[in-house]
Amino acid sequence: MREVLSVSDLRKTFKLTKKQQKMRNLHKAVITAADNVSFKSYEGEVFGLLGPNGAGKTTVMRMLATLIDPVSGDAEVGGFSITKQPKEVRRRIGFLTNELKLDDFFTPNYLFDFFSEMHGIPKKQSAARKKELFEKFGIDKFAEVKIANLSQGMKQKVSLVISIVHDPEIIIFDEPTNGLDIITAKVVTDFLLELKAQKKSVILSTHIFSLIEKLCDRVGIIIEGKMVACGSLEEIAEGKPLEEAFFDIYRKTTGEVV
Repeated sequence: MREVLSVSDLRKTFKLTKKQQKMRNLHKAVITAADNVSFKSYEGEVFGLLGPNGAGKTTVMRMLATLIDPVSGDAEVGGFSITKQPKEVRRRIGFLTNELKLDDFFTPNYLFDFFSEMHGIPKKQSAARKKELFEKFGIDKFAEVKIANLSQGMKQKVSLVISIVHDPEIIIFDEPTNGLDIITAKVVTDFLLELKAQKKSVILSTHIFSLIEKLCDRVGIIIEGKMVACGSLEEIAEGKPLEEAFFDIYRKTTGEVV
């Protein structure tokens, strides 16, 4: 399989304010959110980053999407460096995160056209893709409704569609079903399987075991900023349910009893 993502020793630290230190009950002013994380992903594969909240998953995903810079290390996305060629990386990826906030004043129609133009997509091509995606996700009936008046599920669908307006070859989704109702979550997971069938490369982060088991070919387990295990589901689970295997790894890594 063709390698589309190569992550090498990505490291990211953040400075904490006195208030943040007190809230976290920490005595140090700097925390390491990602600690020399490395992994690879391949064409037509769904790769999952699995870990508890606060493990560093979102930090890794945001570095891959070139939203924040690593302190050290690098990653090549589609053959381009996130630190040296971020514009080329952004042309080739779609990035969806629950932190994406759509402006309440605008409509799905306006936002789709805006992002299409930003990506330099010809109007005829953009119109055809809008029709296809809006119909697939049921957005067509709400195309002229302001974002402020849409349900949370519909907002997430609009966010997803906008993130792939340019038909990217690599899709990076941070907690793609977090906070969604069961119907919208199924629509999103079914679409991720469609992307896989189209030989797209999908990297997703989640703390939901069933999502990893349903979608992913390979998985990396990240705990306290470190990639502590990486491989196929069979290699990670070793014949056990993924949840059981994860907590075995978690206990060995942290020493905590869970």
